[in-house]
Amino acid sequence: MSSASGIPLTVMDPGDPDLFGELIGAAQCVAATGRFAGGAAIEDFEHEYARWSEVPHVVGVSSGTEALILALRALNIGPGDEVVVPANSFIVTAEAVSRVGAVPRFADVDPETQLLTAVTMESAITPAVRCVIPVHLYGRTVEMNRIVELAADRGIRVIEDATQAQGARYEGKRVGTIGDVGTFSFYPTKNLGAWGGGGAVAAFDSGIAERLRYLRSHREYHGMMGTSGRLDAIQAAILRQKLRHLEGRNEMRRKAADALRLALLESDLGLPAAPGNGCDHVYHQFVVRTPERDALKDFLAQAGIATGIHYPIPIHRSRAYRAVAGERDVAPVASRLANEILSLPMFPGMAPEQIQRIGDAVLRFAGHSMQSTVFPGG
Repeated sequence: MSSASGIPLTVMDPGDPDLFGELIGAAQCVAATGRFAGGAAIEDFEHEYARWSEVPHVVGVSSGTEALILALRALNIGPGDEVVVPANSFIVTAEAVSRVGAVPRFADVDPETQLLTAVTMESAITPAVRCVIPVHLYGRTVEMNRIVELAADRGIRVIEDATQAQGARYEGKRVGTIGDVGTFSFYPTKNLGAWGGGGAVAAFDSGIAERLRYLRSHREYHGMMGTSGRLDAIQAAILRQKLRHLEGRNEMRRKAADALRLALLESDLGLPAAPGNGCDHVYHQFVVRTPERDALKDFLAQAGIATGIHYPIPIHRSRAYRAVAGERDVAPVASRLANEILSLPMFPGMAPEQIQRIGDAVLRFAGHSMQSTVFPGG
């Protein structure tokens, strides 16, 4: 089957000619000024993203990774400290902790939402834990209230990783504005994606925001050395344009997810947990579960339907962190998920026939291959 007739996992900006034209124009405007580092484009984006996020301060940085690192540094997390992170996440959640000299403490996740909870967080807390990083994974929001309460009781700082959930809300608040700071990535495939590296940190505290602004540049501030972690002007200009479309495009994702969920109801797949309890979902990924994941992935590929695995190895079982986590599996739910999860196509503007084609292909597979499976929690 030709690639032209296939269904991609996601669609990049050139797939939307009108939006692509806007973005080319924004990049040309910056190029004409010659201000590629610093300047009005970055300041304007920071102000607009802060206003949109309903938070006083946003500091643009070079990547989501740098956002986490600088957030940890701004909160004075470093050697001798431990940080609770979910085992089911992209490895950068732990890598950022290691980069500042602290040690990640891996927590398991809820089997239904696949996210950190106050219960799993509490089991990972030690006397050395000074911070926790809840991750709003796949676009679904973590139930933050109990985590924030537990953190406050234990004197633990909270860094929200909203990398995959730009625009989602929890209890009416934008994610990334509920903890001490929030971090964002603008990697091209994100719901709000740049044309290269990009990230941001959101904060209510003006002192933290000031520290972040110094830390992202090569300047000394109270004995702390900065880095080359600034957001590029062209990326900021592109993000300004795309921010204006984000609410609408997130709603398109929600509608596509509802339709895809309906198309898959008669399958034996474990479907993504629907929003509830004040939570939201902007469907950066549409992640299903099946013990026959690899066979289903191959079957869909033969049908011209792209899929992905986010993530095939839980962080605590990766070669980089196996020694840190120890021999005992501290996150058995995350370990099980890694063998069952599969990301199906999800992007704004999915056509009804694409959604139906995915549903039909899954049901064909189920008809001759799948075993009926009951998943804990849904």
